[in-house]
Amino acid sequence: MPATKSVRAAVGEFGERVAAEHLRADGMEVIGARWRCRQGEIDLIAVDDGCLVVCEVKTRRSLAAGSPLEAVTPVKLDRLRRLAAAWLAGQERSFAEVRIDVVAVFLPQRGRAQVEHLRAVV
Repeated sequence: MPATKSVRAAVGEFGERVAAEHLRADGMEVIGARWRCRQGEIDLIAVDDGCLVVCEVKTRRSLAAGSPLEAVTPVKLDRLRRLAAAWLAGQERSFAEVRIDVVAVFLPQRGRAQVEHLRAVV
């Protein structure tokens, strides 16, 4: 079982790197990754033209269990809102807006990773 967990962790970490590269290529500044508190974790934190972007990254190697986007449930979005508030509470910097984005990364058996970026999902 630990081998499966480490493969899953490696896939997730790779997906987060791909997502961060995508956000940077889209003109965003990635200012944090894997921020944790007792309520959970924010995968990526970025700034997009003065807007704080809390980004959930979902990575899949197969679509057998559905699209990576289907894994972002209303419960997960509520948690991301609370996590964004917790992160902001510890910052001196302020932001005009806060939004939650989801980046879905699909890793086919061959070829490049496919990235789908949904902005302002909440």
